[in-house]
Order: sequence, then C-alpha cells, then structure tokens
Amino acid sequence: MDTAPVNPPPRLLMGPGPITADPRVLRAMSAQLVGQYDPAMTAYMVEVMGLYREVFATANEQTFLVDGTSRAGIEAALVSLLEPGDRVLVPVFGRFGHLLAEIGERCGAEVHTIETDWGTVFAPEQVEAAIVEVRPKVLAVVQGDTSTTMCQPLADLGEICRRHDVLLYCDATASLGGNPFETDAWGIDVATAGLQKCLGGPSGSSPITISPRAVDVIDGRRHVEAGIAEERDVARGVRIASNYLDLAMIMDYWGPRRLNHHTEATTMLYGARECARLLVEEGMDAAVERHRLHGAAMLAGMRGLGLEVFGDVDHKMSNVVAVHIPDGVDGDAARAAMLEDFGIEIGTSFGPLHGKVWRIGTMGYNARKDAVLVTLAALEQVLRSGGVAVTAGGGVGAAQEVYA
Repeated sequence: MDTAPVNPPPRLLMGPGPITADPRVLRAMSAQLVGQYDPAMTAYMVEVMGLYREVFATANEQTFLVDGTSRAGIEAALVSLLEPGDRVLVPVFGRFGHLLAEIGERCGAEVHTIETDWGTVFAPEQVEAAIVEVRPKVLAVVQGDTSTTMCQPLADLGEICRRHDVLLYCDATASLGGNPFETDAWGIDVATAGLQKCLGGPSGSSPITISPRAVDVIDGRRHVEAGIAEERDVARGVRIASNYLDLAMIMDYWGPRRLNHHTEATTMLYGARECARLLVEEGMDAAVERHRLHGAAMLAGMRGLGLEVFGDVDHKMSNVVAVHIPDGVDGDAARAAMLEDFGIEIGTSFGPLHGKVWRIGTMGYNARKDAVLVTLAALEQVLRSGGVAVTAGGGVGAAQEVYA
C-alpha cells in the first residue's frame, strides 16, 4: 500500500470542539520520551498535579490525569464512586446528561434523572427537591453541555449535596478554563475535563480532581493487582469494575508509592502539562475573561448577521454559541461550504437539535479576535450564497463594537 506522510489540510476549528490546538502545546508534545519512572518523568507528574490544582481551583492532593479522552475521566469517576445498586441522580439538559445516565447504568447503579427542555438549565431548588425524593449517593451533573451550549449553575449544589450527604460529581469537559469553576469553593467532590476545548490542546487526556471525602469512598474499594500487592495491601469493599479506570489504583500510581498500573501516556502528559502551564501563566481569571470577551463578540456577530440565538442566553457557556439555521438554508451544505471554501469548521448538534442549529465555538487557542472576525466574515458569504439577506459587514461590525 502506497501511503503519504500525514499532512492534514489547514483548518480553523471553530466548532464545539475539538479546537485548533495551541502550537506551543504541539511543540511540547514533540519532546522525546523518557521512562515512566525516570526522575524527570516523575517530576513532570508532580508538576502536572500542582498545575491542575490551580486550573481546578482546589487544594485536593488527588489531582492528576486519566489517560484517555474526556469520556475516560467521566467513566473513571463514576465507575469508582458507584457500586452496583447505588443510587445516582442525573439532571439532564442535553446530550451529555444522557451520557452520564448511561454510564451510571453500565456501573450497575440505580439511575434517576430529572429533565428540562434543551436550551434551559435547572434551578437549585429543582435539584434539591429531586435529591430529597431520590436520596442518591452521587449527584452527577454536566457544567457545560455543548449539545445545547448551556452552562448549569453549580455554586449552590455543593452545599445542597453536603446537607443531604451526597457526593457531587461534575463533568467540566466543555467549560473548564473558559467559564468560572471553583472546585473547593463550590463543594465539588470530583470533577473531570478534557484538553480539546478551553484548555487548548488535543483530545486524549482527562484531568481529574478528587476531594478527600470522595477519596475515602474510592479507597474503601481499593484492590491491588496480584503480582504487585504487598502484605499491607488488604482488599477492601466491592472491587471497582474497571481495571484501567480504577481510580484507587491510579491514585497509587500517581502517589508516592508509584505502584505500577499502566504505562503513562508520556506525550499526552507533556501536552496536558503545557495546556495547564499556559493557563496558569495567563491567570485563570484572565483566561475566563478572554473567553467571555471573544464569546460575547461572536454572539454579537451572529446577531449582527440576523441569526437567532438558541436557548437561554443568560445561562449560555461563554465559549460556544448555537444559532438557528435560517429557513431555506441547507445547514450541512453551508457547513461544507465553510470548510471547503474557507477552511473553517463549525458544528451542528445532536438529537432534537440536529440540522436545526449551528454551534460555533470560541475556545482555547481560538478564543482570539482574528478567529472570531474571520469566521463571521466567512459565514456572511456562505449565508449570502444561500440566498439569505444579510447586512454587508453586519457580523464583523457587531463584533468590532464589542471589542471597541
């Protein structure tokens, strides 16, 4: 078979993720490998833990990486917290709430859901009422659901969960780094994320942070593999169903014992370290403000093009906006024209929104002025080609007013 070297076409990824990776992250990922117990490697691991404590705004000792995409982090959290028969409550306001419910079912948990219309979020009192009724062990919630672009308020949920002796897990894949996220201040017990959104890297590594009380639950299910277990390693509780995603064993791997679990994905660790290093260097508040500014410009630009924004704008993530596809426009054909004519990718959505909205992201490395303005200018031409009456320069002009 005659194959050529990998040479992807130039793209500006302005969809809901993945995004264009920061070149500095890609450079870090080109560094040479070292052994997983090389002092240089273990030092990088320690640095990663410290950097992500700042990203998550936490003092949690157990803050590290799960090797795998963001879904690996989600599954590691849920399979390690939930035993068969445990109750878990999932507030569903988009596709990824359904994902948490499915993973809970695969863990053998008794899954309860509450649902709201796509494009809306839950009030704290709605969640508390469901907690009182269900009495779950875990409340599993998505902060930012890219399928709807909504951002669920979290600030009150930790206190509610503690009052009812419930663990709070949050999937922050799409929101961390671009929206306020306060692990300790909000009382979040476990949070996971991915690199391919606001963190500015490629998919393949899932940062996680675990509170002391969640650590106690996970440690209560600790089993060390035969062949590396020592006399002091007494099996506890119901064994976590996944070996690879067993957080008790992964904590031992990242901890002082360096107890062998898997071979660390060195190149992804380099990339994840650089993602966090850049955010910490910028300052988390500054990074959130950067996403807010460019997200506001994109939102204004979409309205300047005459497009109707989907959902409750007051509860929208700063880093992605959804707009209704104008009547008479073939949404998929327009996305293809954006890609083929301008090299820009935007997204559609899932389920009830598929083919009805476009989703445009301003996140990570692409949360910058030139990316916003070029995307708006290109979309104007695509809309015009599709027969939509558009004010010349309306999108770019409206965005420029935000930047003024």
